[in-house]
Amino acid sequence: MALAYDAQEAEGPVVAILGAGVAGICTAIKLKEKGFTNFTIYEKASEIGGTWRENTYPGCSCDVPLHMYQYSFDMRPTWTKKYVFAADIKAYLESVVDKYGLRGHIRFNTEIDDAAFDEQTGMWTLKSGEQTFEANVMAAGTGQLHRPAWPNIPGRETFQGDNWHSAQWNHSVDLKGKRIAVIGNGASAIQFVPEIAKEAGSVTIFQRSASWVLPRPQREFYGWEKALYRALPWTINIQRWKTYWFGELLYRTFHTSGDKLKEAAIKEMNLHVSDPEKRRKLTPDYEPGCKRVLFANDWWPAMGKDHVDVVTDGISQITPSGIRTRDGTERAFDIIIYSTGFDTTHFLGPMTMKGLAGRDLKDAWKTGAEAHHGMTVSGFPNFFMLYGPNTNLGHNSIIFMIECQANYIAQCVEKLKKDNLLYLDVRPEAQRASNERVQADNANSVFASGCTSWYKTESGKVTNNWANYTFKYWWRTRRPDFNEFTLRSRTASAQGAAAGGMQAAAAD
Repeated sequence: MALAYDAQEAEGPVVAILGAGVAGICTAIKLKEKGFTNFTIYEKASEIGGTWRENTYPGCSCDVPLHMYQYSFDMRPTWTKKYVFAADIKAYLESVVDKYGLRGHIRFNTEIDDAAFDEQTGMWTLKSGEQTFEANVMAAGTGQLHRPAWPNIPGRETFQGDNWHSAQWNHSVDLKGKRIAVIGNGASAIQFVPEIAKEAGSVTIFQRSASWVLPRPQREFYGWEKALYRALPWTINIQRWKTYWFGELLYRTFHTSGDKLKEAAIKEMNLHVSDPEKRRKLTPDYEPGCKRVLFANDWWPAMGKDHVDVVTDGISQITPSGIRTRDGTERAFDIIIYSTGFDTTHFLGPMTMKGLAGRDLKDAWKTGAEAHHGMTVSGFPNFFMLYGPNTNLGHNSIIFMIECQANYIAQCVEKLKKDNLLYLDVRPEAQRASNERVQADNANSVFASGCTSWYKTESGKVTNNWANYTFKYWWRTRRPDFNEFTLRSRTASAQGAAAGGMQAAAAD
């Protein structure tokens, strides 16, 4: 297997990138910038796009201003709105893939379900069904928001009407006049409920906990703005930095009282919802930010409609004709839509992965996922994650974080080639120090307060969020500190193998 590396030595290590979403595409571009072209992007679907391919529900859009939700190295002056829809982002990513010549590097319909590292050869063996691939480096850009989470409710399979998860929307079903149940009221529901309420006969939301929802300052760009961006492209970067620093100021919200956010959300609710009982149900009992703060302009008007109802009694069972709550009430529905989010804390699942000495990643993460700077895990050499543990944000753009990570990974690949390394493996003490710092930040944030959220494991460990300024993340990851890694030389490894062979021959 060592020959596989030697044959590619001129081009550098063989890199396997998992996922052709925002993270995988960014990593590929950063590798090409450094002259590395010996990479393959393994994509489970037949198209690129990640979460923007998976989610096609009505009203699906990004709640981050587009100036911060495009790559900093490929800002476009042609956008028409401040907040854009999923289809717009998908089209942008398609154009980026073509612009940077990545399509030939993508292997579609190939989901990696098993990976194992060989310490002697420094190679990862990746399996997808009956297919096997090899790479020196594995970079997982599979993200946190692509595996739909289904609720464990008795009788779910018995419902005789149409039903689906919001991330697997059934566009063939006519919603007009239908009695629709929506289970969950998170980030997806606040976008599609107002849309389906326009034609449904009734919409009933089964809510476990209310959400803090603020207006989204959506607007069309003026003609002069677009003309300025086209004539002077650097001006769009000014707007990007203004948006970035505004997001950084929001960071303080997650460490101080959220009274101002509460006031703004309740004021907006009261403008549109007159029913006192509905207001009570829709008012959260936790601090803003403990769960994701949501932004929408049409949620509260939809909540004020008479044919939109909210049920807070827990669900005891789904029946063939509808939903029964714990108080014994059964309501009949034609359609049930599960807006129950994603499996976010089982990073890389259901993929199995083994590192040095056959160590299983699931064992390494038995108390909750963690990684050095959210990217590397001790005992799993030449393996990197993008949008990994504790790199999700509540106040800025994940694309900023992903660009930091892609730059970091590209520098590590460069180190492997430059120093002829078999592998690099982050030291356990470096990972421990990184995680302790992250958890200390989270402990002092609203993320660790009393509510239940997708940021935390069942035991309460915050595994998803970064509770600090993003410029601090940039500072810590701008250059890898290779003193924090065990570096194994390819030459030393070969000499050790040769010495072992001579000892064996002498013994014979």
